[in-house]
Amino acid sequence: MKIIGINAFHADSSACLVVDGKLISAVEEERFNRIKHWAGFPINSIKYCLKSSNLEISDIDHISINIDPKANYFKKFLFLIQHRPSLNLIFRKIKKKQKYNSIINLIDKEFGSRKFKGKINHIEHHYAHLSSAFHVSPFKEACILSVDGFGDFASTAWGYGQNEKISIDQKIYFPHSLGIFYQSMTQYLGFKNYGDEYKIMGLAPYGKPTYVNDLKKILLIQEKGIFKLNLDYYKFYKENFNYRWENGIVEIDDLYSNKLTELFGIERKKTEPLNQFHKDLAHSTQKVYEEAFLNILHNLYNKYQSDNLCIAGGCGMNSVANGKIKNQTKFKNIYIQPAAGDAGGSIGAAYTTHFKNLNNKRSFQMKHAYWGTSFNDNEILECLNKNNQKIIDEKCTFEKITDDKTLNSTVAKAITEGKVVGWFQGRMEWGPRALGNRSILGDPRRSDMKDILNLKIKRRESFRPFAPSILREHVKDWFENDDEVPFMMKVYQIKENKRSEIPAVTHVDGSGRLQTVYKETNQKYYDLINEFYDLTKIPILLNTSFNENEPIVSNPKEALECFLRTKMDMIVLNNYLVTRQNN
Repeated sequence: MKIIGINAFHADSSACLVVDGKLISAVEEERFNRIKHWAGFPINSIKYCLKSSNLEISDIDHISINIDPKANYFKKFLFLIQHRPSLNLIFRKIKKKQKYNSIINLIDKEFGSRKFKGKINHIEHHYAHLSSAFHVSPFKEACILSVDGFGDFASTAWGYGQNEKISIDQKIYFPHSLGIFYQSMTQYLGFKNYGDEYKIMGLAPYGKPTYVNDLKKILLIQEKGIFKLNLDYYKFYKENFNYRWENGIVEIDDLYSNKLTELFGIERKKTEPLNQFHKDLAHSTQKVYEEAFLNILHNLYNKYQSDNLCIAGGCGMNSVANGKIKNQTKFKNIYIQPAAGDAGGSIGAAYTTHFKNLNNKRSFQMKHAYWGTSFNDNEILECLNKNNQKIIDEKCTFEKITDDKTLNSTVAKAITEGKVVGWFQGRMEWGPRALGNRSILGDPRRSDMKDILNLKIKRRESFRPFAPSILREHVKDWFENDDEVPFMMKVYQIKENKRSEIPAVTHVDGSGRLQTVYKETNQKYYDLINEFYDLTKIPILLNTSFNENEPIVSNPKEALECFLRTKMDMIVLNNYLVTRQNN
């Protein structure tokens, strides 16, 4: 059975292909159209999934989307009676529902005579999230949790997974949402773009929990994992509130009401310098979020007594909170797939459809994140030749180094000299993290490396940390927690006596958002880090995403253009090495 899973008309539009229970490919639409968090229909992603497996749309048995307009009807009706939202809000919801019902027309329009002959399936949003984590996890049984902003009129769902079956015990419905709580505080602190919540995580360690009690007036944490928003502080659920996805670009009005500014004062403007108040409020926001999040987890463990936990939903990207689960709950094993947010719902939609056939048994585990585009040496050489004059104009040269050992030795030595290297290899990562195939690499030993990267390439806020990629077998020597973190989804404390050795990847609170690297899943990246280890006795490289205020690069042309317009010193495209002279 061949299934295309999609997340469409929602942020982080994506598609995946599952064949007979095995994931074949998965990719986000933003990598093709170059618009971050694209929220339209993922037609380019669908075409990639088909092309990469030599399939036509007529070969597909099912197209499954991670939204079900019929879900939670009673709760929607009850909300209308109780809150009487504006007619404009109701109209937009109806218009959005019509988009979901137009999928077959969009498919037929794009593929013409090769028409889709299969079935369209609508999968409830949080069920798809839970499936996206549990059905590809290594666990036969686990507690399961989905937490995000909203989907199908719910923000949170939890329960239990066993073999192929998922049971949902509890949901928290609109308008109450941990994701909305966090996003509203992100907006208040001056970070207005969709997906900016990670900036609050980076800023929080600079502050103190000064405003925890104030924030607990806004987010009301109750027994048995339940929480509610104090709706006096919000306007998104009833007023003429703009939550637009026009042309696939996400635009969201402020979620909070004037009562929040009465409590904390005028919101921070985007260009306003960050002061201690802003840092303390970020810290307090993270702390209150963690309390509500851990409250759910304690409740889940008490009910099922399972050592295993799977997490999905946009809040599953809160790596700081995830890093506290092992130390502050009784869960021993945690699995969070690399696209935990809405993009990952495409995988959950596909696997939910697959397991509707009761004869299908679980046989696949997602052990790595490399499910996207890839390019052979001929394609890379063609790109280099086409852009040869631009390469010469930038005082760069290129060569092919066929021996991997020689290539790794050359690159590792350059990194020890403080050079910044673009590393473009194999299949592109699934999810928002660069995990060694579309990465920019640097020396973690240099205290000035963060400034170098921001000056040459990133030009981002100085408070945001860079990540350490570490050989798995060395984690116990460098971090307080010895754990599997293949997808960079947890933040752990770096051992105190090691922090001074890797200042470029040590955050102000002594933490690091690590990626554990394995020879079995990415040998080329593993070997490069190992070469750096042989030279320096440091089994770690600084790793950040290969981009410049844009989606992560997808193809050689985008990678080369990013290299040429920035001040990167070197780029490695498979085994082709492009070097900037006298940088």
